[in-house]
Amino acid sequence: MAGLWLASWLMIALFGLFLALCGNFPLSAGLALALLALLVLASNAKHAMLGEPLLFSDLALIGAIFRHPQFYLSAISVGQRTAAGVVTIILVAMLAWLFVPEWQAHLAGMLVLLGSLAILAATMRSAPFRDIAATPDAHADVRRHDFLPTLLLYWLRWRESADPPPCPDIDRHPASALLATPELLLVVQCESFADPADLFDGPDIRLPGLSGAREKAWQWGQLEVSGFGAYTMRTEYGVLFGRSEDALGFRRYDPFLTALGEASYALPARLKAAGWQSLFVHPHDMRFYGRDRIMPAGGFADLVGEEHFAPVAAGSGRYVTDAALAEKIASLAREAVEPSLIYTVTIENHGPWAPDMPSGGDLVQSYLRLVRNSDAMLTTLLDQLAVLQRPALLVFFGDHRPSIPGATAPGGERHTPYVMMRLDGSGAIVRGDNRRVDLTPAGLHHAMLDIVLGTPAATLRADTAIHPAEQAPAAAFPATVAAASGQTSGAG
Repeated sequence: MAGLWLASWLMIALFGLFLALCGNFPLSAGLALALLALLVLASNAKHAMLGEPLLFSDLALIGAIFRHPQFYLSAISVGQRTAAGVVTIILVAMLAWLFVPEWQAHLAGMLVLLGSLAILAATMRSAPFRDIAATPDAHADVRRHDFLPTLLLYWLRWRESADPPPCPDIDRHPASALLATPELLLVVQCESFADPADLFDGPDIRLPGLSGAREKAWQWGQLEVSGFGAYTMRTEYGVLFGRSEDALGFRRYDPFLTALGEASYALPARLKAAGWQSLFVHPHDMRFYGRDRIMPAGGFADLVGEEHFAPVAAGSGRYVTDAALAEKIASLAREAVEPSLIYTVTIENHGPWAPDMPSGGDLVQSYLRLVRNSDAMLTTLLDQLAVLQRPALLVFFGDHRPSIPGATAPGGERHTPYVMMRLDGSGAIVRGDNRRVDLTPAGLHHAMLDIVLGTPAATLRADTAIHPAEQAPAAAFPATVAAASGQTSGAG
C-alpha cells in the first residue's frame, strides 16, 4: 500500500508537469504513461544485461551519454538508433500540433504538480514512511514498493547519507625485516578481465600469464566484485578507498558521486604520509566519472590521461591497447625515484565486443582475443619490473565480468581474478606462502596497505576497515573478519 500511494502521486506529479508544459489533458496523461513505460523498459533491459534494475544513480549518467556517446550508442544497433530518431521527430511534431495556448490549462498543470510534490514531501516526513527502504536491497524493494517509488526512496536515502569522519592514522606493526618493503606499487585495474575458464566451456581458453602468475604469486584469489558487465567505478572505489558496501549504504550504487567527501580514505592519501608519490593512469577522458576531480582530491599527484598516448592505429580497435599501456607504465616506473604508486585503469577490452573483429563475427572469440592481450600485459609488466631490480608489488585484477549477449548472463557468480606479485631488490619474484585468499575490493585495498605499511596493531579488523567509520554492521562482521584474517579458501 505504501508503494501504491507513492506511485500514484508520482504519476499525478508527472501528469501535472506535462500539463503545465503543453496544456493538453489527454496528451499529458499519455506522456506520463509513456515516460513510465520507457523507464520500465530501460530497467528491464538493464536487468537482463547487468542483473539489477534502473537506479537513481543511473540518472546521473545521462550527461555522460552526450559527452561520451561511444560508450553507450555502440551498444545500440543502427536500426534502433534510426527508429529512435524518427520517433523523436514525430513526438516533437505532435507536441507542437497539440499544444494548447490557453493559460488556464497550464496553470492547472502547475497547481497539480506543486500539490502532488507537497503531498509527497509530507508523506516522506511521516513516521510510517521514514522507515521504508531503510537498508539497500534494490531487487526486494522494487518487488515490494514498485519501480518509481524505489527510485524516489533510494534517492532520498542517498541524500540523507553523511560523509564519514576523516580517516584516522592507524598504528601498524612494521613489515618483516626479512623482505624489503616495496618501493614501487603497481596496481592494474583491468577492464572486463575474467578467467575464461570461469565463463566458458571449451578447449584452449587458458590464460598463460594469469596461470603462471597464480603459481608464483605472493597472494591470489577471487575478487568478489558487486557489479556484472559494468560499474567499473564500484570496484575502483573499493580498491582505492577501502570502504565496504555495508559502510557505504546507499552510496554503494555509485560511490564516485560522493567520493570527494571521503578523500582521506583513498590509497594515495594514506601512502602520502609515508613519503609516497602517486600517479593515476587511464588512457581516456579523465572527466568521465569525475576522475579529474576525485583523483587529485584523493592524493594523486598527477593524472596520465588520453593526451599522453598516441592515437589508436587503424585496425587496432577503438581504444588504447593494453600493450601501449604496459609500455607507458613501465616507462613511469623507470622514472620513479621516490616510493611510488602507479594506479592504472585499462580500456582496450571495453565492450560491446563488435562482430567486425578479426574473429569473423563471433563475440566470444572477440572477447577472448582482447582478454589475451590483457593477459600478455600482465606478463610484460612482470618482466619489466624484474629489470628494474627494485622491491616492488604488482597487483593485477579484473573490474567486472563481461556482459556478452548469448554467452554470459548475470545471476550467477560475479567474481574476477586478482594476483599480488612481490619482487625483491634483485628483481626475483618472491612467492612466499602463495596463499589463496578471496577478497572484496575493499579487502584488497587493506591487503596492499598491510604489505606496504605494515599490519594494523588492532586485534580485530573487518576486510573493509580498521576503525568504526569503515567497519561493516555487526551482523556482517564474522564473515568479513574471516576473509581478512588470512583464512584461505580452496587450494593454494
